[in-house]
Amino acid sequence: MSIQAIKAIDGIRFSVWSPTEVRKYSVAEITAPETYDEDGMPVQGGLMDGRLGTLEPGQKCLTCGNTAARCPGHFGHIELAEPILHIAFIDNIYKLLQSTCRSCARLKVPQDDLNAFQHIKDKGSSYTLVSQKRIPEQIIEKAKKAKECPHCGKTQFELVFTKPTIFVEKTEIGEHRLLPITIRERFTQIIDDDLSLLNYDPITARPEWFILQALPVPPVTVRPSIILETGIRSEDDLTHKMVDIIRVNQRLKESKEAGTPPLIVQDLVDLLQYHSTTYFDNEVSGIPQAHHRSGRPLKTLTQRLKGKEGRFRGSLSGKRVDFSSRTVISPDPNLDLSEVGVPEQVAMKLTIPEIVTEWNIERMRTLVINGPDKFPGVNYIVRPDGVKIRLDFVEDRSTIAESLEIGYLIERHLANKDIVMFNRQPSLHQMSIMAHYVRVLPGKTFRLHPSVCPPYNADFDGDEMNLHVPQSEEARAEAILLMRVQDQLISPRYGGPIIGALRDFVTGAYLLTKDDTILSIQEFSNYAMLGGYTYPLPKPGTKTKDGSAYTGKQLFSLFLPSDFNYVLTSKWSKGTGGKANDVVIKNGELISGVIDKTSIGAEEPESVLHRITKDYGNEVGKSFLNSILIMVKQFITHYGFSYGYGDLEVPEKNVKEILDDIQSTYDTVSDLTDQYEKGTLKLTRGMKAEEALEAYIVNELGKAREKAGATANDSLDDGNAGKIMATTGARGSALNVGQMAGALGQQSRRGNRMNDGYANRALTHYKEHDSNPDAHGFVKSNYRTGLSTLEFFFHAMGGREGLVDTAVRTQQSGYMQRRLINALEHIRLEYDGTVRDPHGHIVQFLYGEDGIDVQKSDHGEAFNPSRLAESQIMVDSGSKATKDEIETLAKKYTATFNPRLTKLVIDALNKSNLSKSGVETVCKKGLSLYNSARAEPGQAVEIVTAQSIGEPGTQMTLRTFHFAGIKERNVTLGLPRLIELVDARKKPVTPTMDIYLDKENKTNREKAIEVARNVLQTKVSALITDTETDYSTNIKLILSENRLRERGCSVAEVENALSSNKKFKMEVTGELITLNLVEECDTATAIGIRNKVLNTTVKGVPDIERVTLVQKDDEWVIQTTGSNIAKLLEVKGIDKRNVRTNNVFEIAGTLGIEAARNALISELQHTLGDQGLEVDNRYIMLVSDLMCSRGYMQQIGRHGIAGTKDSVLARAAFEITVPTLAHAALAGEVEALRGITENVIVGSQIPIGSGTVDLYMQVSKKKSDKW
Repeated sequence: MSIQAIKAIDGIRFSVWSPTEVRKYSVAEITAPETYDEDGMPVQGGLMDGRLGTLEPGQKCLTCGNTAARCPGHFGHIELAEPILHIAFIDNIYKLLQSTCRSCARLKVPQDDLNAFQHIKDKGSSYTLVSQKRIPEQIIEKAKKAKECPHCGKTQFELVFTKPTIFVEKTEIGEHRLLPITIRERFTQIIDDDLSLLNYDPITARPEWFILQALPVPPVTVRPSIILETGIRSEDDLTHKMVDIIRVNQRLKESKEAGTPPLIVQDLVDLLQYHSTTYFDNEVSGIPQAHHRSGRPLKTLTQRLKGKEGRFRGSLSGKRVDFSSRTVISPDPNLDLSEVGVPEQVAMKLTIPEIVTEWNIERMRTLVINGPDKFPGVNYIVRPDGVKIRLDFVEDRSTIAESLEIGYLIERHLANKDIVMFNRQPSLHQMSIMAHYVRVLPGKTFRLHPSVCPPYNADFDGDEMNLHVPQSEEARAEAILLMRVQDQLISPRYGGPIIGALRDFVTGAYLLTKDDTILSIQEFSNYAMLGGYTYPLPKPGTKTKDGSAYTGKQLFSLFLPSDFNYVLTSKWSKGTGGKANDVVIKNGELISGVIDKTSIGAEEPESVLHRITKDYGNEVGKSFLNSILIMVKQFITHYGFSYGYGDLEVPEKNVKEILDDIQSTYDTVSDLTDQYEKGTLKLTRGMKAEEALEAYIVNELGKAREKAGATANDSLDDGNAGKIMATTGARGSALNVGQMAGALGQQSRRGNRMNDGYANRALTHYKEHDSNPDAHGFVKSNYRTGLSTLEFFFHAMGGREGLVDTAVRTQQSGYMQRRLINALEHIRLEYDGTVRDPHGHIVQFLYGEDGIDVQKSDHGEAFNPSRLAESQIMVDSGSKATKDEIETLAKKYTATFNPRLTKLVIDALNKSNLSKSGVETVCKKGLSLYNSARAEPGQAVEIVTAQSIGEPGTQMTLRTFHFAGIKERNVTLGLPRLIELVDARKKPVTPTMDIYLDKENKTNREKAIEVARNVLQTKVSALITDTETDYSTNIKLILSENRLRERGCSVAEVENALSSNKKFKMEVTGELITLNLVEECDTATAIGIRNKVLNTTVKGVPDIERVTLVQKDDEWVIQTTGSNIAKLLEVKGIDKRNVRTNNVFEIAGTLGIEAARNALISELQHTLGDQGLEVDNRYIMLVSDLMCSRGYMQQIGRHGIAGTKDSVLARAAFEITVPTLAHAALAGEVEALRGITENVIVGSQIPIGSGTVDLYMQVSKKKSDKW
């Protein structure tokens, strides 16, 4: 084979083409608006000129002589009769016109200032980074304001910019329009030094080039013309637009030559400007869009590049691929976990290239004889000389089979044991695409094992999945090494198993391991064989009247490793109030307890499955799960397990009990309503009477439903199928059983009962102001007996909210995840253990502060020291080690551990009573586990981080109406809060603070109230009963004695607060303050002054709108709505070291970036933790570290990290595509291709994971070969 040099792109420089360059790269001047003549041949000098490249197969290009396949296409150009403005640079043109002198074209800033700026720029030191970026802004700001030029002294005129392309100068004689030609002349005079201060690169982008004189015509390959079925040619949108430009340009040329009146010429220039503007961008505001004759807007250059279907995201970052297929999925529990069932039809279309060798030539011949229509066969043969033979058209395949030689390439059908990649969209985390082994099956759907659903988040209600066949040996090897199902058993989000038993497998495992399950020797042998057990059978463990028999526990124990010891509590035991630690496994024998979701379930950390996978490796874990699942499946099939209407039968006395309970609750509710009406209702702090009533009622009704559910649940016996499923964790919960057999309960909408709809009632079927819970959506029926019409309607109202919520949530969390991944994708773990971006900037000195990879960890820890000690105790002998011996050994082995893990190890060893040799064994094991759990260099830690935070986003509730302990402190939670945090918003929607008090005040309620009064912002408006004004000369404030007393304020303090205002003089008489305005004014001004006065702060901390005292562990804590840390720290009586706010941005401004990082970490932890979502701490730390890594808070999106990336292509591919490219051209930026997106776009290997290393191979050289 010939030796090819591998081409690598070193970088891409962006620049603006000058008219000279446009003409230089052009191969033809385009003058004719026609494309093809009558004979269908391209017109010379037309838009389809043969010199611009060729589209027809077989035709040769007139410029380079290549055929359509090899010719890249060539640019032409149009000579414009009048210069026009380039719409992509219009803002830059405006800024330059504003900031440069109209006569000498220098920046309208004194030379000294320019020199100072140049000095900062030349220094280039990193601490001026913020100001470096802001130099151009500051210069433009200064220059705009200059009334005359500091260099030549000429007066400057005001410039009016009418979007999109008209500039008008207001001179003494009147308004004067600036024509492109004038602008161009001014710009040619601008000196390079001035430009470089504005961050332009004068070599790649002179400003006069923003005014087009020659317009490049893209090659035909960019705008292919197609022939429709009718035989009519259909031209591309760009060609249509080009035709318009050429036509107007010609008319303009002719008009100028004919000496037409300037007005008409100007109209034509404007028309040319319009056409070229819409050619670059057809969505410019302020001008009509250009339409196709069918009426749809044309897709011109900008539209081609931007958005999801544009060039960057639609054709470069992601594209359609060959060797892929898609169909519906269906379950098949008989498959291996790592298999995928592929329909024969699909297997015959997808092929795998295999080279003929002396070892496989016979097999290949058989396949070739089978041909493309018989499975397994061959579709194509490729000879070493590159000729491809399609076997569909070969009559006699046996001849070809005989002529096969070593070195031929055979494209054979997919066969069993081939590796393929299986994927389901949306792919939210790495387990959404895994490598499976093929199992060709009859039928038309992809089959997969039900237990592999959770990582894909798939179900079988019509989901479709994609299957990709890797084509090279390298790709297959990588898929096998990194992507197989068994290597994804542990989820990288929290370090626990994500694949495990589900649904019937859990129920089956419970039924199998129940104490009374007995199997005959025959049954036992069959199940053991089915599970793949190959060793001698153990002795039967029990006797029946028919002779010896085995227990179900024995069958389960066959597949446990023989030295496995573990103790845990099953869900069944918890749910039925049994004893704790009921499941005991000793030396691989299940001694007691039942196996349910806690032991082998999916997404259950610290289960038997998790322990086996962690302690014995993924391979053992997978085969254990496989054997158990196939066996349990067979067992439950024979056992017969079903659930029907009859299983929900609740005995008569229990039904009566449920109805009585509901009735008594209704009585309680009406009693509460009576109290409310009489005004005797006991109020809760901080709530109005209506709110308190509502809270009490909701509480009572909630209890009623729970009680109904519990009664119904308790009336079912332990053998009830529904109860078994709910209790073992197979499916559903006691709540579901309760709703089916007990009562459905209160239907809610946005967290409230159904209170409105029609006037003062929810539905027209009720009386107005009806206080009966039925009228507000309490459903006392259950699913078994059925709902009444009204109940059903209420239920549908509640259900609708769920649907809307899901749709909104998916969209929001999807966008959040896209931003996260884009901001984090380019960051990776380096060989020195640091986490850096491609330019070597450090984000973390040690990944996660311990360098452990969560996926290899043990539920977040490198290993579990107490578990290791427990296992050792069972086999340990000898006298107990002394404390000193333990210390010495621990010191020796834990030198590389982080302090927290070292402490865990020492604690576990001290508790364990192990001998010295036992302690050493544990330490050795621990060290080896620690080393194997380390994250590997090149790992895309940030992408995994983004996935681990983004993926749970879809499961978060959108609006949680949960009040932090008190009704009045409403806190944003769930997904909106998560988005708010990663967006680094300046102000959260619901800012709150927790203020702890110092020693003197924290235990005394009176003192705490005093501090709270000083914290609460008291405005004048909170202290008055009324205001009066005559709207011209005076304003009267009538203060309220009660309010002054409540807030602890005096009239003098109010006087003091208002004394600084110079617009009025004050007179105080008792509780009346009269403000006499200094100048008589109109109504609007008077009202303005009055509002300002009412908003004046008399006392307290600004922005703190409400305070509440709460008792926590015998001390008083002030909780506030509103947050203002800087001012709060001035208040006396608070513990300045213990003030918490949820406004991270404020913390960064007041207490510094480290404090902000810690606050961000704890806020993210709480937000995810409140939703019951487990995300490893390392990810939260990494995101926080990255957001704070520059010394100031940066958001994740395009105004922060994603927007400050160095890579032009990566920024352009994310959002705001065209402005990004235009800006890159101005500054002459170079794309260095160091990150992910940009390498995907240019088709190079990505520098992450296995792409961080290059593999070079020494090929044995023959002497004659010249290198």
